[in-house]
Amino acid sequence: MIVAERKPIAELTSRLAPYRRILVVGCNTCVAVCSAGGAKEVAVTSALLRIALGREHPETRVDETCVERQCEVEMNAELAPSLGNYEVILSMACGVGVQTLAEQFNTAVVIPALNTKFMGRPEGLGEWSERCAGCGNCVLERYAGVCPITRCSKNLLNGPCGGSANGRCEVDPERLPCAWQLIYDRWVALGQLDRYLTNEPAKDWSSSLHGGPRRIQREDIR
Repeated sequence: MIVAERKPIAELTSRLAPYRRILVVGCNTCVAVCSAGGAKEVAVTSALLRIALGREHPETRVDETCVERQCEVEMNAELAPSLGNYEVILSMACGVGVQTLAEQFNTAVVIPALNTKFMGRPEGLGEWSERCAGCGNCVLERYAGVCPITRCSKNLLNGPCGGSANGRCEVDPERLPCAWQLIYDRWVALGQLDRYLTNEPAKDWSSSLHGGPRRIQREDIR
């Protein structure tokens, strides 16, 4: 899932200071799961903004709502009838949702309330870790299901660096396991350690951001 975190309230109040009619829009999918932009977070953020902005401008109005997925135009359509009542939309979605709102309602001012961090998974209560960089050419089968592009701090594709020790990454030994130790252990568990000796060529990044934003069109669905 896409993982994001809320921007500090001080940053939001600074950006919203010129506006008196504000609509806070949450997203009930990825950012709700990571407790950044769902209904609960929208309610808390809206309440804090009313207090902060209302000190100097008591007439400031902060309303709130949520849609199922801000990244889908059809699901944002319900916002259209009320947008004329507001000067600005504060989007509590990932960067894709923010851009979708801005493109769909091109006369509306849209401000992001979150910092989009990565695609990852939950590790525990209030903790998420990055697992995928969306590079466009998945090579997980070559690395025993462990992605060296996201899980190795140096993105190494042919074995560990000289700084790893005791199965830990030198960048942060307390928090990060060495990705190549994980790969090695997986090959051992699978009885395929000989694959550890396979030399991988330099990664072809043309499927990533080379040539601009990527797009997928499936004719079988269209």
